[in-house]
Amino acid sequence: MDEVEREERVAAGFAAGDEACMEAVHRRWRPLVHSLARRALGDEREAEDVTQQVFLAAWRGRGGYRPGPGGLGAWLTGITRHKVADALDARTRRARVADAARRFGPRPGPQPEPEQVVERVVVLGELARLPSAQQRVLSLAFYGDLTQTQIAERTGMPLGTVKSHMRRALHVLRRSLRTFPPQAIR
Repeated sequence: MDEVEREERVAAGFAAGDEACMEAVHRRWRPLVHSLARRALGDEREAEDVTQQVFLAAWRGRGGYRPGPGGLGAWLTGITRHKVADALDARTRRARVADAARRFGPRPGPQPEPEQVVERVVVLGELARLPSAQQRVLSLAFYGDLTQTQIAERTGMPLGTVKSHMRRALHVLRRSLRTFPPQAIR
């Protein structure tokens, strides 16, 4: 049996749910998947996580595998691209939350109660998900104690835009914070 036939047989066994074939697929394609992830992410630990996610997703989605040009390697490469994109998105979200925490960080004075810390983390996380213009308007309003007119003057935005950003941001926050248990947000 030549190499092409062997790979086709392994791919068919993998798609059928044969664990031995999954092991062979992992052994054969793990170096490529890991290399692509490491190159794209620049972080060994994240690359390991993505590699595991790729093979888990491949195993779970093996019923959707259809042999085609490039075979199983091309299919796994596609999954890798999606998982790398997800990891980069998660990295961006973490950076936004960290940035929001720095900008809206703790104030000097007595330390807050644990419940207040949880509330603050939840609200900061939701704030970090807002577009930057809406974040800025809310920050100036609540932390800068500025009116909407003052925000418009300071930022150079039209007053109507400031009002729209404020309204949309508060609507999004209200809607997203409704999903948390009442004890998490007071």
